[in-house]
Amino acid sequence: MSENQNAAPRTPAISLPTSFALSFDGDTIAQAPAARESGTESIRKPRVRASELEGRGWLNTGGKQLTLADLKGKIVVLDFWTFCCVNCLHVLDELRELEARHRDVLVIVGVHSPKFVHEADPVALAAAVERYEVEHPVLDDPNLVTWSNYAARAWPTLTVIDPEGYIVASMSGEGHAHNLEILVDELIAEHEHKGTLHRGDGPYVAPEPAATDLRFPSKIVGLESGNLLVTSAGQHQVVELAADAETVLRRIGTGSRGFADGDFAAAAFSEPNGIALVPAALREQGFDYDVVVADTVNHALRGINLARETVTTLVGAGTQWMQGEPVGGADPLAAKLSTPWDVTYSREVGAFIIAMAGVHQLWAFDPLAASLSVYAGTTNEGLVDGPLAESWWAQTSGLTEAPDGTLWFADSEVSALRSIVPGPDARVVTHVGKGLFDFGHVDGDAADALLQHNVGVGVLPDGSIAISDTYNSALRRFDPVAGEVTTLARDLREPSDTLVVNNADGSSDVLVVESAAHRITRISLPQDLSEGAQKVLGEAQRTQRPVTEIAPGDVRLEVIFVPPTGHKLDDQFGPSTQIQVSSTPPELLLAGAGDGTDLVRTLTLNTAIDEGVLHVAARAASCDADPAVEFPACHMHQQDWGVPVRIAVDGARSLELPLLG
Repeated sequence: MSENQNAAPRTPAISLPTSFALSFDGDTIAQAPAARESGTESIRKPRVRASELEGRGWLNTGGKQLTLADLKGKIVVLDFWTFCCVNCLHVLDELRELEARHRDVLVIVGVHSPKFVHEADPVALAAAVERYEVEHPVLDDPNLVTWSNYAARAWPTLTVIDPEGYIVASMSGEGHAHNLEILVDELIAEHEHKGTLHRGDGPYVAPEPAATDLRFPSKIVGLESGNLLVTSAGQHQVVELAADAETVLRRIGTGSRGFADGDFAAAAFSEPNGIALVPAALREQGFDYDVVVADTVNHALRGINLARETVTTLVGAGTQWMQGEPVGGADPLAAKLSTPWDVTYSREVGAFIIAMAGVHQLWAFDPLAASLSVYAGTTNEGLVDGPLAESWWAQTSGLTEAPDGTLWFADSEVSALRSIVPGPDARVVTHVGKGLFDFGHVDGDAADALLQHNVGVGVLPDGSIAISDTYNSALRRFDPVAGEVTTLARDLREPSDTLVVNNADGSSDVLVVESAAHRITRISLPQDLSEGAQKVLGEAQRTQRPVTEIAPGDVRLEVIFVPPTGHKLDDQFGPSTQIQVSSTPPELLLAGAGDGTDLVRTLTLNTAIDEGVLHVAARAASCDADPAVEFPACHMHQQDWGVPVRIAVDGARSLELPLLG
């Protein structure tokens, strides 16, 4: 991007794309598409007045109900998010530095628009705001009122409002931090010159911190000593507990967000989640660590030696892997990962399998060769079984290896339980789960059973599978022999992992990590697990979002992307744009499905089907356009949309999705 010039009296133009469509309060302002060229044209567009911010209430404001009038004179960025969404969490991290740098003129407002039923619970939302250290006001929008008023179609979506209350930009997906920085600088210069920028404290009021031994614990393992290791994501620590699962013996990490190796008092993590024991055979071969930790927001794997009390980075440079970049490399400390959420060692594969939630894949780390590779997944988000390289995953958040070598997975965004039997002909099999937008609490035959954003999975004493059914607040059980799902326990607060412990009298307990209750809960297991199980016949549920009415026949789809100011499309390694289109049900699309590089295509809809969901995944790469820059900075912009549509005679004949516009 070009350097910003702040010198008065010049009034900088706001860079917007030459094609756009905005819909607010039922009014649409549109400009016909122009020729696509490298760079953007800095021109004025018709100004659209921002809609009022409406919802159930506010968080992080000290109890004040904010209005747009309260934000007059500030640059406002609306961040439409939902706390289940890993891409939304990426954007929260992208915004931290921008927010800190411009806190006197910039107000970020998180508009929480839930995908799952559980996310509409105000208590759950308040917990998520604390868990992810959201340090700006959050509007609770459970009925998607503000979402609809601003024509949001995807999580995450960012909308920028100038100090006079007009919308100046909208963008979907992640990877926009650099462009936002440029835009904010331009708006500061313009509105200081006009006298419409008001500096000073914003409306954020920090909540009172709570003191607990654990804070949003995530995963748990048992040590040979009988002690327990728990990742305490909200404290940025790994905590060692006694066998009673209550007594804190020692803490690993400073307790502040950071990325540093060293002894236990100096080392730093950033929201560690996954943790895996290192097999004795590996330690004997020189891999001198007791556990491996998936350090989620640091995009790294860390090794802990309990005797030496040291933390060492094994893989990861602390930066997020993006589409188009190589996986691994000669130096594991220079490698990039993307939000590793869990990790386990597979004896059959001979590697640590990583749930790479940020890119909907499974990766493998060979600790002896210090090599990193993709194990399964295409990076497309969805529920597609089959050969590993062709499978689709959706924010996998938990995994474990059964005694027979089978790998089991909690695939959270599709509310699914899946497995892989490693080997040369390994395939992905889904046992429970319907897709991205279908969920619920339904027991019975696995083909009909439903989960809700499950993030943990474990093996029970009889070989059945324990499912931490997080958003149903339940511990579920899948019997792979009977092909049946039952409920073992309810009224748990966001369970995220389990660990079976055997007692001296021959009985067994299961330790459940209750993440939102900040504790480990012990549940006694009956000898016959089928005896103590319940069958819950709940309701099937679907994600509720506004439906777009589309005309029957041919419809023009356009993903709007123009490179940010000072950038050009990056085609040095092939096409700079990619789009993939599919539908649920597949029969909804008679033509137009599949992969391509053109961001505009014609879809032919099946008039025999009344409604469905269009799935669109788009990526675009841009780099600095200045030829004098020897090593230009490059950025990947990407987003997946799931657009509910209904066929209507008077529906729209075009669908425009702004990746950056």
